[in-house]
Amino acid sequence: MFKKLLIANRGEIACRVIKTARKMGISTVAIYSDADAQALHVQMADEAVHIGPPPANQSYIVIERVMEAIKSSGAQAVHPGYGFLSENSKFAEALDAAGVAFVGPPVGAIEKMGDKITSKKIAKEAGVSTVPGYMGLIADADEAVKISNEVGYPVMLKASAGGGGKGMRIAWNDEEAREGFQSSKNEAANSFGDDRIFIEKFVTQPRHIEIQVLCDAHGNGIYLGERECSIQRRNQKVVEEAPSPFLDEATRKAMGEQAVALAKAVGYASAGTVEFIVDGSKNFYFLEMNTRLQVEHPVTELITGVDLVEQMIRVAAGEQLSITQDDVKLTGWAIENRLYAEDPYRGFLPSIGRLTRYRPPMEVAAGPLLETDKWQGDAPAGPTAVRNDTGVYEGGEISMYYDPMIAKLCTWGPDRATAIEAMRVALDSFEVEGIGHNLPFLSAVMDHPIFVSGDMTTAFIAEEYPDGFEGVTLPQADLARVAAACAAMHRVAEIRRARVSGRMDNHERKVGTEWNVTLQGTSFDVTIDADHDGATVSFEDGTALRVSGPWTPGDQLALMTVDNAPLVLKVGKVSGGFRIRTRGADMIVHVRTPRQAELARMMPVKTPPDTSKLLLCPMPGLVVKLHVEAGQEVQVGQALCTIEAMKMENILRAERKGTVSKVNCAEGDSLAVDEVILEFE
Repeated sequence: MFKKLLIANRGEIACRVIKTARKMGISTVAIYSDADAQALHVQMADEAVHIGPPPANQSYIVIERVMEAIKSSGAQAVHPGYGFLSENSKFAEALDAAGVAFVGPPVGAIEKMGDKITSKKIAKEAGVSTVPGYMGLIADADEAVKISNEVGYPVMLKASAGGGGKGMRIAWNDEEAREGFQSSKNEAANSFGDDRIFIEKFVTQPRHIEIQVLCDAHGNGIYLGERECSIQRRNQKVVEEAPSPFLDEATRKAMGEQAVALAKAVGYASAGTVEFIVDGSKNFYFLEMNTRLQVEHPVTELITGVDLVEQMIRVAAGEQLSITQDDVKLTGWAIENRLYAEDPYRGFLPSIGRLTRYRPPMEVAAGPLLETDKWQGDAPAGPTAVRNDTGVYEGGEISMYYDPMIAKLCTWGPDRATAIEAMRVALDSFEVEGIGHNLPFLSAVMDHPIFVSGDMTTAFIAEEYPDGFEGVTLPQADLARVAAACAAMHRVAEIRRARVSGRMDNHERKVGTEWNVTLQGTSFDVTIDADHDGATVSFEDGTALRVSGPWTPGDQLALMTVDNAPLVLKVGKVSGGFRIRTRGADMIVHVRTPRQAELARMMPVKTPPDTSKLLLCPMPGLVVKLHVEAGQEVQVGQALCTIEAMKMENILRAERKGTVSKVNCAEGDSLAVDEVILEFE
């Protein structure tokens, strides 16, 4: 077995690999850029090597610099994680030439599966079900239209070297096929330096389901069930779960056997993932093979008890698989939510800055990766489990140079409903401040009837949130529960104030029992009857809710019990009440005396400032290009400014006709959220 392992990556995946290496008694080497000098993966590793400036193309993906780090550290093996160099055949070749083990598949498998056209041809030859389409070179738009008619609309035009949704278009007719061909070709050339396009049938009611495979260099191969990845935004996964709520055992077996057949056809040896698109009738078609560890691998680990990183390391060391297909048992249900540094209220634009507060929920019996875990059987010991794979810490910075994902929150339960409920509580218990984040959106998805039913497709987010995410309005019953909890919390705060101010010894007489609670446009008149164990909050309609919990003024997380059910609230103090965040809702809750409530209703509503003549920066970022100048007249849809953040360029366009009166920044400037870029007459 290796004595020293270098992790050619950063962030949460580097931290996750370090945990397993430590468990195996292998010392670890981290690499880091200037931006990551204080990163968590650097702190966790036994040693670390600096490899260059913050941009990945000057550090993490420069093969020569990584090879220098390997040589100077004396590492015997390299785990690439995912992204960066994980599927780079030239990197694998360089390692082989240097006599260093690559914790991944052979070079040939990477090359064959890395090209979408080649991989589909190999899959078809291996007996894997493939989407009807045309895999050859397409000369021009006319030929694209001809092929599209032969395949049958709708069709998908895709870049052969594509990924991340780039170079991809759906066409429903000849005109869209013609336009889509040229657009896909241009995008592919700009993004990948390869403008080859292929055409395949577009599957309706699609679900994205992938099979985890594990193979060794001795001809053994198994599959470890499937993962459902249909909750996606712009072809990027957001929520994953294992197993899929859609598959039956027969379909699972057929998909698994075909996935292993494909892996063996290319001489695969390591952990890998074969992705399929599945239609509403459970017909499945090969999409691609990812020749690396997937982001969502934890859900597979949670339902199988197999540490995939450990298996990858053992295979790379030449060992045979210690488990067979008959040993693979799927136990319970696991769900993963990706926590992104992005603002869901601003079209999910990236958010950067310092994590002024970062308190994940406590990890509980979360499988083989926790050092404190006593994993013995096929499933976690407790009724539910919580796991959080992360690469950040409180006080650390979210950089503009890398992917915005900062954590993967996973829960396990004996069944899907239990796993979902555990996830709801875990999301509400996750404290993140200082940056924009998608926790409210994830909470909304966990409560959405379509997700709860398990009857979702890859179009879920586009169809259910066509205008973006605007927050959650809680049902009346949930509002009442929050109102009851806030009334009880406010009473506790009032008693504290009475004590601090030195009012009468019998201070509780100074705190009233009748209150008005307003939240999300709803008003409740309540009466509180408190005792040593909690409070009973009565409403005007005669209903009463029992509230208890250990909250004290100043706590930013309230773990309450309302009517015998848990209620987790993120709490912030505002004048006359609280800022409360729970189940995807973000609201101001005012708790007032009846007289204060009466006067508040007479107060005029404050109107927001008029920003219609200003172009505001929607996210922290760098001004890449100013497309206009002062005095210039602009038309609807015209490009005004390009802002770059987290490897993503965002073109800001004019919403209406106007004339630029003032430019407040220059190219190369770094801007904060809502900083004024342009002013209009």
